[in-house]
Amino acid sequence: MHGQGGTDSTLARAPAAREFVHQAAWAHAVYAPEVRHPVEVGSAQEEHLVQWLSKRLGRPLKLPKLNGQGFDLVGGRLLPGSDGARAQFMYQNARGERVTLYLGSTPGDIRDGDAGTEFRYSVDGPVPGFYWVEEGFAYALSGALSREQLLQLAQAVYHQL
Repeated sequence: MHGQGGTDSTLARAPAAREFVHQAAWAHAVYAPEVRHPVEVGSAQEEHLVQWLSKRLGRPLKLPKLNGQGFDLVGGRLLPGSDGARAQFMYQNARGERVTLYLGSTPGDIRDGDAGTEFRYSVDGPVPGFYWVEEGFAYALSGALSREQLLQLAQAVYHQL
């Protein structure tokens, strides 16, 4: 994952992939503003959260740590997606800014090789995000941050997966 992320890619042009990115942005927009119920399972139950979502998504998941970038885990939730279950992990910094990592099986109309593991930037939806595909899974990191801030966070996530 080494690109700076273009805005036009095979992933963005594929209908199911475009829908994945759009769903990630809307899931962020719906849950990030929540004060009392932003996640189903809070960070105090991190081990349970990872086990539960791993079981539901059918593969072992790793929970990236973004503390070094100033973002602490809020928790996560299970969401529906057009190709099956999706997971969303939410993080928040000291200023109250939130980012979400949305992931699930690769949308049906793309393959890993189509987009490689290069980051792609999207503004399709209510918040921008970076997304990528690797080893049969698609990932989208969304948040109301600058492109540069999101890219740094996406790179931190990628290096931990």
